[in-house]
Amino acid sequence: MPKMKTKSSAKKRFKITATGKVLAAAAGKRHGMIKRSNKFIRDARGTMVLAEADGKKVIKNYLPNGL
Repeated sequence: MPKMKTKSSAKKRFKITATGKVLAAAAGKRHGMIKRSNKFIRDARGTMVLAEADGKKVIKNYLPNGL
């Protein structure tokens, strides 16, 4: 049986914390900042912890071996 591989794109987008939570960058910050409010741009800085249900999906489907 072949080994399960980690998705290369997921390695670059997500990080798993020591307690098993998943960190990800904020959505909506790639382009189009001119139309976004300053509050949105400020609040979307850095990384955020994904919701528990989403984090489980990411680990199961994209990062089966962790990082």
